[in-house]
Amino acid sequence: MRYTLRQLEVFLAAAHHENITRAAHSLSMSQSAASGALRELEHQFDIQLFDRVGKRLQINALGRAMRPRAEALLEQARTLERALSRHEESGLLKVGATLTIGNYLAVGLMARFMEEDNGARVSLHVDNTAHIAAAVTNFELDVGLIEGELHNPELVVTPWREDDMVAFCAPDHVLAKRYRLNDDDLLAATWILREPGSGTRQAFDRAMHGLLPQMHVLLELQHTEGIKRAVEAGLGIGCLSRIALQDEFDRGSLVALDIPHRDLHRYFYFILHHQKYLNPGIERWLALCREHLSG
Repeated sequence: MRYTLRQLEVFLAAAHHENITRAAHSLSMSQSAASGALRELEHQFDIQLFDRVGKRLQINALGRAMRPRAEALLEQARTLERALSRHEESGLLKVGATLTIGNYLAVGLMARFMEEDNGARVSLHVDNTAHIAAAVTNFELDVGLIEGELHNPELVVTPWREDDMVAFCAPDHVLAKRYRLNDDDLLAATWILREPGSGTRQAFDRAMHGLLPQMHVLLELQHTEGIKRAVEAGLGIGCLSRIALQDEFDRGSLVALDIPHRDLHRYFYFILHHQKYLNPGIERWLALCREHLSG
């Protein structure tokens, strides 16, 4: 074999950090050893995987084509290493989730996952759909759970479970006593919404097609809890997943608003890189998520 797994590790670390010094540090190597490993890999095959711009390494077209294959190969090697080890049966599973899923579903799934496999370790990164998709594309996360629709040729997007979004207001809001809202009500309201780039905002914008340019959006916030508190304070009305609102509806601190003529139904999705090696940990995670469709 004309290359080593260590050379591939250096290549991938350099692609991630775009700097050989930071790549070497992430692998606990000296800069000279990392530079030598990358140089030797390129020399052995008479190729160039990066464009050198000062101290920055910019991955080129060939490097981008090789990166998913190298990631998959290294993941298989790590899985084999864990299987051969008597001390570490499970590796670290890196899960990304959008805010609604991360705050209201993923933590329970993590607890169940680790309970069923004593050696399992899971890290959870919570962000909006655009950022989770970018991290999965760059192999920084193993799997993503997202709320927004996505079109990325590098990712496999699979429906996971259905979800309904609900408009809501404070109990003393003028709209709280209305049986149903019409478009005039929606245009007259002041809105507190999620930020652009989030799956929740994407679904809201799609549902409100034809009205968006005329709607009064007072605040755009990244966190669902901030939106709920702003609506409770009477600053406007909001629209979030029912999953995120059920406790407040049960307590009566927020009131659901009926908008039957606007489609607020959507899906949650799994996303994986299409060349991602599905090790046993990822397979178990996906199976566990599917078991909890009604959870």
